[in-house]
Amino acid sequence: MTEDRPRNFIQQIIDRDNSTGKWGGRVHTRFPPEPNGYLHIGHAASICLNFGLAREFGGKFNLRFDDTNPAKEEAEFVESIERDVKWLGADWEGEFGGGLYFASDYFEQMYAYAVELIKKGKAYVCELTAEQTRECRGTLTEPGKPSPWRERPIEESLDLFARMKAGEFPDGSKTLRAKIDMASPNMNLRDPVMYRVQHATHHRTGDAWSIYPMYDWAHGLEDSIEGITHSICTLEFEDHRPLYDWYLDAINEGRGGTALGGPALRAGCEEEPETHGSESRATVWGPTIHHPQQIEFAKFLLNFVVLSKRNLIRLVQEGHVDGWDDPRMVTISGLRRRGVTPEAIRTLCEEVGVTKFNSVRDMVLLENAIRAHLNKVCPRRMAVLRPIRVVIENYPEGQVEEFEIPNNPEDESAGRRKVSFSRELYIERDDFMEDPPKKFFRLGPGREVRLRGAYWIRCESFSTNEAGEVVEVRCSYDPETRGGSNPPPDGEGKVRKVKGTLHWVSAAHAIKAEVRLFDRLFTTESPGKTTGDFVDDLNPDSVEVLGECKLEAALADRTLDEPEWVDGIRRFQFERLGYFCVDDDSTEAKPIFNRTVTLKDSWAKQAGK
Repeated sequence: MTEDRPRNFIQQIIDRDNSTGKWGGRVHTRFPPEPNGYLHIGHAASICLNFGLAREFGGKFNLRFDDTNPAKEEAEFVESIERDVKWLGADWEGEFGGGLYFASDYFEQMYAYAVELIKKGKAYVCELTAEQTRECRGTLTEPGKPSPWRERPIEESLDLFARMKAGEFPDGSKTLRAKIDMASPNMNLRDPVMYRVQHATHHRTGDAWSIYPMYDWAHGLEDSIEGITHSICTLEFEDHRPLYDWYLDAINEGRGGTALGGPALRAGCEEEPETHGSESRATVWGPTIHHPQQIEFAKFLLNFVVLSKRNLIRLVQEGHVDGWDDPRMVTISGLRRRGVTPEAIRTLCEEVGVTKFNSVRDMVLLENAIRAHLNKVCPRRMAVLRPIRVVIENYPEGQVEEFEIPNNPEDESAGRRKVSFSRELYIERDDFMEDPPKKFFRLGPGREVRLRGAYWIRCESFSTNEAGEVVEVRCSYDPETRGGSNPPPDGEGKVRKVKGTLHWVSAAHAIKAEVRLFDRLFTTESPGKTTGDFVDDLNPDSVEVLGECKLEAALADRTLDEPEWVDGIRRFQFERLGYFCVDDDSTEAKPIFNRTVTLKDSWAKQAGK
């Protein structure tokens, strides 16, 4: 993290903890996604924060999958999350790595703790339906009503819970609930459900379990078992913190000795709580378990996007996008395929910082972070996306010259490349006008322009097709302007000047490619705010596919002057057009390039800013 930046409140908490020796000087964080979809830009902030803290304080970082809902979770999502976390630079295996874990690793341990709470009289099996349970919870101004099974005998709850685990009961028929306080002003403490019956095949445990833990029950236990010190969550879990603490305190009631957590329990739960039957409330339950500290921070929110996983799933399932890694999506996979760099995302997360208040950030922040990094590291290339042919009439037929052009004017160490020049070229259609206005500084009849790094050319004539579209421009060139340099003064000492410099490609050497121009997926800052359905605000022009683009030959294959991209994605600045990358589907026979971002904020321009 930047040294001159004020320390955020989480850093300050850890500073205080370390000064008091609260955790013995340890800092152990984790990123705990549920594998029910792909990660998005909001998750990136949490990943960067948790790994960044572990690295800053010389601690450890875990990647842990909260896989407690088998109906929605898939191995595909596990694989994508691992790939995305690694791509962002958060390494759970390296110097600061604490390991890769799954909530399902602890199902037996969680079950044992649940049995312990039943024996302590702190949990009971309830037979209310989900709807009845909601009705009995009460409101923010009215207390809830106790379940008719709240005082069920301990032995009876133990028997039913064991039978729930054995698969004897249908889905939704029974739950295990904590016995806390049905009148609590915190709704989360009104006898929350700990387990539900769910006959679903789990992506790791198969059909071994017929009951699955609820998030609030599992969350704190996972943190405890792994020895997490600072359990960092987003703000919506602030009201859940008392329940997080209650569960761990309830387990620790009647325990004593050294707190357990970390490698000992992860290695196979060798330290299971010692239970001596249900008849005695004075049972020695075993050593105290580790009780981490939960800390909440504000989510990373952006305008012009949807970040709800439910909405992202809908975009994919209804075919509004071409999968989770569609470059228009703000999933990490989509951003990567679009050519965004992990460095840009990490810089953005650091600049936004860590706060206690939710606020929606402007999409421009992300786009500018992308531009800022790509501008430093991308080699320049010339590409003509909407080509129009230029014939230089006074240039010798069959002659080919090579010009050396800088790969990155802002980085001399990037070197120079050779670009072929010939009699026939391509320029952008928008760079020629039949009747140009006064401030149009590009090519038109009788007008002169500089070709980037090559020569000055003057338009002598042009031809059109039956539709009146210009199809060819015929020019002359000045051989004394080689390399784009200014021509010498004429006999009267007058110096010709040009204001326009165009990019170009040699027709004989250009490669044909498909280029996909991606724009924002939504047209409004808050998709769905007006109509109630975010789909109504989809941008119909979010992608444009150009199939006849003409690109500089150096774009065909990787060249020695290209950077060594860690993720293997080739990225470039197409001069005057924007930043582009090679798409995953690109082949030698059919090169495909995606536009990552324009050179400037085109949306601000449209808005007249």
